[in-house]
Amino acid sequence: MNTDNPTEESHRARSSLVRGLVQRPSGSAVASSLLSKNLPKRIVQFWDDLDRLPGDVGECIETWRKTEEQGFERLLFDKHQAREFIRRRLGLRHKHAYDKCYHPAMQSDYFRLCYIFVEGGCYVDADDVYDGAQIQHLFNDGRLKVQPLCYDIATNMMVSPSLFTKPGANTESWIFYFNNNPLIAGSGHPLIDRALAQATLSLERDVTNGLPEIQSTTGPGNLTKSIFDAATESGEIEQTLLVLRDWQNIAKNRWDLSYRNDPRNWRLSNCLCYQV
Repeated sequence: MNTDNPTEESHRARSSLVRGLVQRPSGSAVASSLLSKNLPKRIVQFWDDLDRLPGDVGECIETWRKTEEQGFERLLFDKHQAREFIRRRLGLRHKHAYDKCYHPAMQSDYFRLCYIFVEGGCYVDADDVYDGAQIQHLFNDGRLKVQPLCYDIATNMMVSPSLFTKPGANTESWIFYFNNNPLIAGSGHPLIDRALAQATLSLERDVTNGLPEIQSTTGPGNLTKSIFDAATESGEIEQTLLVLRDWQNIAKNRWDLSYRNDPRNWRLSNCLCYQV
């Protein structure tokens, strides 16, 4: 594998840091006293056009109704409600950045950073299916809770958490990173602040050679880079970050959904003008 490419080297460095955090034995790190301690018991979701919400996605969203039995409030935003929230709570600069998000997945990515930074709580994707497990413990402190993922570029497949979370597990073709789903944190969290600032700057750049790549601009790549940069600068991150190694026991992403076969699937629309 070519290691002379600085971009590849930076991706490898990020993957290595994430692997270290994922495979490190669960310690007794205490949340920083600077973090918000009052996480609202709120589940926030997004679908760009609620008048055209696919039935199968609606079924996924409905599974989260069970959280109401644990005292959680649920909110569902469309693209217009998200834009108005951003304009009202963060101002025109962030609203203009949101308007540059050319795909619903990008709008969702940017909105979740804005919402969690301002309000705190839990953002989950609309195509996640909740299994009914208890989640109150995830709201006990203000740390950012994120799900680790691992992609095998040799097989073009995701690696099971039961494999990649084992201490020492690794191959040269594995890429470790953090998903931006779920996103659980207290308001004003410094890692969310960093990720939002980085995404905003990326969206503000003049792009002369086409549209920006979604994953690295507003998605998991942006979040992973933000966490990596913060860890590199401070040398310590576990007082502000908690890795959810077992999120798959709480919720699972549903893949057999109708929208995944058309341009609403960001993987089919990345760097392309979005049309439905």
